[in-house]
Amino acid sequence: MVEMNKMDKMDKTDKTDKTDKTDKTDKTDKADRNGLDRNGLTRRDFLKATSTAAIAGALFMSDPRDVFGQVTEKKTRVVLVRDKDVLDSTGNVDANVLERMLDNAVTALLDEPDPANAWKRIVKPEDVVGIKTNQWGHLPTPKALENAIEKRVIGAGVSEKNISIRDQGVLDDEIFVKSTALINVRPMRTHHWSGVGSLIKNYIMFSRTPWGYHDDSCADLAKIWALPVCAGKTRLNILVVLTPLFHGIGPHHFNPEYTWLYGGLLVGVDPVAVDSTGVRILVAKRKEYFGEDRPLNPPPKSIYFADTRHHLGTADPAKIDLVKIGWEEGILI
Repeated sequence: MVEMNKMDKMDKTDKTDKTDKTDKTDKTDKADRNGLDRNGLTRRDFLKATSTAAIAGALFMSDPRDVFGQVTEKKTRVVLVRDKDVLDSTGNVDANVLERMLDNAVTALLDEPDPANAWKRIVKPEDVVGIKTNQWGHLPTPKALENAIEKRVIGAGVSEKNISIRDQGVLDDEIFVKSTALINVRPMRTHHWSGVGSLIKNYIMFSRTPWGYHDDSCADLAKIWALPVCAGKTRLNILVVLTPLFHGIGPHHFNPEYTWLYGGLLVGVDPVAVDSTGVRILVAKRKEYFGEDRPLNPPPKSIYFADTRHHLGTADPAKIDLVKIGWEEGILI
């Protein structure tokens, strides 16, 4: 059972991908130039980690215990829900199917059979709710999903005037500034600076200086989650994996050849656990497509360090309770 008070303790703060427009060039600190990061993890090890899907959960080298120590029984739940019919024959989202997927994921996450009651545990009528979306032109958060989330938030008793949905400009949005609850939702994709566009990275627009987080392949993005504007406010994280981008070259790169119909949503309280699971899927797809291990470059350090350095959540696959619902073909995980 996932308790709402546990949600608040687990959440810190972060931002989005539209910073591609303001991104400066990535730097590498002295330790990284010597092939060793501040926690003693070599770049070679990390590259190996992102290619060793079967053993290391696609993110960590060898057995997860080699990185995290003794695995405990306590796990954080992540729900993967898939439906092969979520896109119609023209590639457009079927809003009814997507809404049903969201409901199935949230009820499974909270062990609450009724979607309306589940959402009443996520938000309260007195909450001011910011729905942090992502509007990267090639792969935005589906409008149908934004609408489904807003519908459920209103159904839980939150006034429509106390809800805002946006990507950029959150620091100039009165609802986000005074928010008491955040819902974080964005598509999964490869990213030129950080390895992956992730839930952790989706909060980067909560900073006036997003380029300040680009050093060392954006390794310390989790720092953003501790900023007062969003610290402790995130109630739900939704990583959209309907048609993920699993390969790219250079800034803003997009080629539909490197997307595929996965038809999924990854949902959880812990953004690090959800992102870690998403990386495993991307890495598995890259191996399937290229016929060999093809490490993400740069490696998604921000996810690893969100756990080990910033303690935002868990990235260790051995500590993630992955619940799978729906379409199983080509699940890759």
